[in-house]
Amino acid sequence: MNHAPSLSRVPDGVVTLDDHETHARTRLDPRAWAYFSGGAADELTLRANRQAWSELALLPRVLQPLAGGHTRVQLLGRTLAHPILLAPVAYQQLAHPEGELATAHAAAALGAGLVLSTQASVPLQAVAQAVLGEPGRGPLWFQLYLQPDRGHTRELVQRAEAAGYEALVLTVDAPTHGARDRERRAGFHLPPGVRAVNLDGPSSPPPAPLTAGQSALFDGLLHHAPTWDDLAWLQAQTRLPIVLKGVLHPEDARQAARMKVAALVVSNHGGRTLDTTPTTAAVLPRINDALGGALPLLVDGGIRRGTDVLKAVALGASAVLVGRPYVYGLANAGAMGVAHVLRLLRDELEIAMALGGCRTLAQATPALLAQDLNWRLPR
Repeated sequence: MNHAPSLSRVPDGVVTLDDHETHARTRLDPRAWAYFSGGAADELTLRANRQAWSELALLPRVLQPLAGGHTRVQLLGRTLAHPILLAPVAYQQLAHPEGELATAHAAAALGAGLVLSTQASVPLQAVAQAVLGEPGRGPLWFQLYLQPDRGHTRELVQRAEAAGYEALVLTVDAPTHGARDRERRAGFHLPPGVRAVNLDGPSSPPPAPLTAGQSALFDGLLHHAPTWDDLAWLQAQTRLPIVLKGVLHPEDARQAARMKVAALVVSNHGGRTLDTTPTTAAVLPRINDALGGALPLLVDGGIRRGTDVLKAVALGASAVLVGRPYVYGLANAGAMGVAHVLRLLRDELEIAMALGGCRTLAQATPALLAQDLNWRLPR
């Protein structure tokens, strides 16, 4: 089977992640655009995530020795070429026919980590086979939603292990969908041929009928909502490290550390679940303080510039994840578009480090941020 991606050209004039977003809107079906770009309810958190990074001011040092600098970081026992990973995004064939395969090739070529969604539209084995042999690739992780049937979850985990995935990223902040008004207005539905192929198999038994006064959510769906006990069960089922994604509260971070997960992703699901949650830029330093270095931290939500990546590291992150931007790149030019998004972020990160006086990311500390200055994004 030929897994090589088709090669497309990045459109003229697309030189930033914002440009990719603007152009992708002209290429995506309106329903797919609503799915990828929208957030929950009034989309306050969606917008605030991005603005929060912009409102952090950098306070650079000058005349620092910079020769021989690099963007390498250590994460879960591996040396990464840079701290940029691709977040799990479902149904990528909505953006491009090659979907997750194109994304995986781009990630491998640019040394970026890839987190494949449980709801990928390409089989997990095909993605792994396409990139595991690539020299210089970043880590390959599998994002997991716990399924109502533990046997189905166990089977998913076993398939990921056998395929060569190196960690499980357990998403814990979405026991139900958010109120995604933009999707509903657009009439979003999956077109024929696009589905969560890795969830094919026996379906869960139908829920018991509700009685008068019962809630379809609390008396139905949420009977299967995962708990800390389910995390303990999952740890007993796998040899893979487990990364917990979707943590905002410091006490949840402490509990995760007590349960010895491998790492945390500070995330509000890109503003797609509960609207009006705090931004990840605001929460990250609080989680870092609560843990005192007990766990590696990653962060997502609103990362659009290399300066954002540098700020995240200064606030305590080992790495960042980006989601929507690379999907826009995928829509614009397939694997080349995703690679372009990654290249832009990597180049901008190096520029920000050099101009900020950081030879390595270890030098990006809270002192790099002018947190006591009253600087805000111009409106």
